[in-house]
Amino acid sequence: MATPFLDSDFYGFAGRLSARESQSIGEIRAFFASEVRPLVNDYWARAEFPHQLIPGLAGLGLFGPEWPETRQFESSAVYQGFCTLEMARVDASLCGFVAVQSGLAMGSIGVGGSEQQRTHWLPRLATGEVIGAFGLTEPLSGSDTARGLRTTAERRGEHWVLNGAKRWIGNATFADIVVIWARDTADGQVKGFIVDTCTPGFTATKIENKLSFRLIQNADITLDEVVVREENRLPGIRSFADVAVVLRLTRAGVGWLAVGNSIGAYEAAVAYAREREQFGRPIGSRQLVQDLLARCLGNITASIALCVQASALLDAGLQRDEHSALTKSFVSSRARETVAWAREVMGGNGIVLGYGAAKPFADAEAIYSFEGTREMNTLIVGRAITGQAAFV
Repeated sequence: MATPFLDSDFYGFAGRLSARESQSIGEIRAFFASEVRPLVNDYWARAEFPHQLIPGLAGLGLFGPEWPETRQFESSAVYQGFCTLEMARVDASLCGFVAVQSGLAMGSIGVGGSEQQRTHWLPRLATGEVIGAFGLTEPLSGSDTARGLRTTAERRGEHWVLNGAKRWIGNATFADIVVIWARDTADGQVKGFIVDTCTPGFTATKIENKLSFRLIQNADITLDEVVVREENRLPGIRSFADVAVVLRLTRAGVGWLAVGNSIGAYEAAVAYAREREQFGRPIGSRQLVQDLLARCLGNITASIALCVQASALLDAGLQRDEHSALTKSFVSSRARETVAWAREVMGGNGIVLGYGAAKPFADAEAIYSFEGTREMNTLIVGRAITGQAAFV
């Protein structure tokens, strides 16, 4: 049986999904309604991660659906986008954990790993037996990572020695492995390494007091003479251009995450508008409230359309950097508007966690910045438009 469309999927874009994909979306929706929604506000408030949910997430096939070694069935990038949407409408930061595990950690090995590395790591990551992280961003290098990467890798016989620091690395406080990106001291090119977090010299320290994406355990990583065997270098990564392939796979996914987060706030606002009475009538009967809700739905509908087409281009092998960049830039910007309007519908109650808008409102700020800021993504699009790079 096909899963019913969400009311917030106003134009019925989910109708593009196959019967099997639609069934899977229904299973994800049911799991998040019964297992995630009842507990997630408490974990978000305490900035802790609900580790007990990992087996359920893995059982739904959410880790590695794009790789032949780990997918439960053949599926489209559009389907994978709707998976992200369904997760994020309940909790964006738990969805972010899945994105790091599946899109970034598994994506790095899927894109750049040898056959042996893929066979060894991907199935273990898919079951949640191994938790992964993605170490690219640095304390002094975010938007300028392509040129400004400072972490170094020095070849010494059959080993590499890594030195440097990373920042904002999701999952890193409890990950078993982290894919570390470092600049080869010999040729100056960026290379990728699968690093066991128990390796001497590797330290991950949780970043405290975040006001957004509080379930995600972001960390500062220090690499002090960390020794990695040559067999743990990703042989398919020869320069930052190869890293960009991984980011291209995930950046449009952040657009889907932003849409799902917006939908969570919007649906809470609609429910509130139907129940909350002022001056003897539900506030949903008032013109100003309906205007806010219609604006929210317009943003959501336009954003889904952009995400669907970006994913369809990926399915067709036609997606370019500027496609994913425009998607992330536009959708994350509209998400900030949408969650603010949804919170506005609730008045003062909108800042209280239990009413359903405060958490998406806060999480939208993290979504707006990671996987490329709005400004950096607009410059990627601008370069495609004009043929001129304006990054510096």
